[in-house]
Parts: sequence; C-alpha cells; structure tokens
Amino acid sequence: MARYTAAPARLGESALPDGRRLGWAEWGPPDGAPVLLCPGAATSRRLGFGPNAAASLGVRLVSVDRPGLGASTPAPGRTFADFARDMRLLCELRGLGRPAVVGNSQGAPFALACAAEGVASALAVVSGADEVAAPAFADALEPGLRGLVERAVRDPAGAEEAFAAFTAEAMWDMVMAASPECDLAVYRDPGFAAGYRAALREGFAQGAAGYARDTVLAMGRWPFALESIAVPVDLWYGEEDATHSPDNGALLASRVPGARRRLVPGIGGALLWTHPEPILASLLANAAPGR
Repeated sequence: MARYTAAPARLGESALPDGRRLGWAEWGPPDGAPVLLCPGAATSRRLGFGPNAAASLGVRLVSVDRPGLGASTPAPGRTFADFARDMRLLCELRGLGRPAVVGNSQGAPFALACAAEGVASALAVVSGADEVAAPAFADALEPGLRGLVERAVRDPAGAEEAFAAFTAEAMWDMVMAASPECDLAVYRDPGFAAGYRAALREGFAQGAAGYARDTVLAMGRWPFALESIAVPVDLWYGEEDATHSPDNGALLASRVPGARRRLVPGIGGALLWTHPEPILASLLANAAPGR
C-alpha cells in the first residue's frame, strides 16, 4: 500500500462557463464524503495525500490545479475571490455540494478564501502559509523573506515578474534546503520524491506565471475577512516547521473565530503526509451535519 501518496484514482478536467478549464484529480470512493484540496506551492493536482486514509474513512479527495498550473487554464490577474468563485463552480460541476476543504502550505490562503466566501463546510489548514505581510510579523521575519514580502506589497507586478523566473528544480532545491531532517525523511522516500517531482514538473508545465501569481497573492495582504469565517477550522502545524508561519499559526488562530490550533511534535512541513488520518477524521467530524 502507498505510504505517503499514490497516483490518482481518477483524473480529469472541467469546463467553466467562460471557457476556461480546471484540472482535477481524485482519490478514494467516488461516492465518498467530498474533501477539496488546495495544494501547496507550484504542485499540481497529482500530489494528493493519505490515499489509504481516504479509502478507510470514505473520503472522496479532490485536488485542483489553480489557474496557470498543471492542466488549468491561466487567468492573469486573478484574485482570491476569483479562485473561490471557480471552486464554487467546480463543486457544482463535480457534484461536491459544499465540501470540507484542506489548504496545504501556499494553498492555505486560497482555502481560507473559500471558507470566507461560504464555499467550505469545514476547513483544515495544514502547514499553512501565514499572512506574513501582516504588521504583527514585521519584526519576526528574517531579512531575506522580509524583503520579498515588502516587494510583494509595494510592487506586486515587479515581484510577480521576478517569481516567474522560478523552475521546478529550483522549487525542489529550495524545499530540500529549508526542511528539517524529520521532513527530509518523507521527501526523500522514493515513492514520495517521484510523486512530488512529477507534480512540480506538471505545475510548471505552462511556465511559472501561475506559481508567480499564487506567490504574490499569498505574500501580500489578504483582502478577505478572516473574522467572517463561520465554519469549524483546524490549524495543524508541526512543531519543527520553521518556514510556513512565524509563530506556527498562533496569530492566525486568534483571528479566525473558534479556530483550533494543533501542534504536532516530531514533524515539520511534511505533516500533511505523515498525519492524514487525524487530519481527515477531525475534518469529517467538523463537517458533519448538525455539528
């Protein structure tokens, strides 16, 4: 059985009313409880998580390429609100209803936007990229990151152009260099490494413009109101994670009504792949009718 990830059980594209297409991949039973995954930076729909957990818990896990990544049509200048509208349309087209949502790494603010727009029935943020442009973090960022954040806020077009020079190999190298040994044990697993590298290649198949747009949006000020989120939210962070949030989600938890912050020892940003069962089980309980 697959340890961390597996090839999708179903793979396809859906046409939106404006003619654009969204690429998606699915794991688990087709009639299972729908869970929508907003993947991490520059990865395509093909990198899922917890295939065994999805099967045992009866989860229909649906991962979606954001516009410009993988198989999804580019949408220059897109916003968080645009993404939430796309996901609402996709849910209608794929019969997902109002799914539970998982946002991993750079996918976190996109998942939070879905929750703020009423697309999600419950939300799990896992190793989520935080709003690093928030004033509270101004003194907490190392100088290099602070410079990137300031440029993304001050000159988003210029920052987007700079990020568009990135490649799949550069992303792999950056993740490997920034990860603690507990995460590297996952990332170097032959099965995971092959799946991750394939997802990066597919994520950059149309060039880096999709990744660049994602990064400028994630690094800038988030325009949606976190305090308006009215569904259950779990924030999962590994205690060894030193890259996704300056305080492992403490400030973020205080800004989302009723959010539960869960710190997991012995792991960092690879948490999504090492702890899929508790993440999905809690998410399903939160999404249950009448909760």
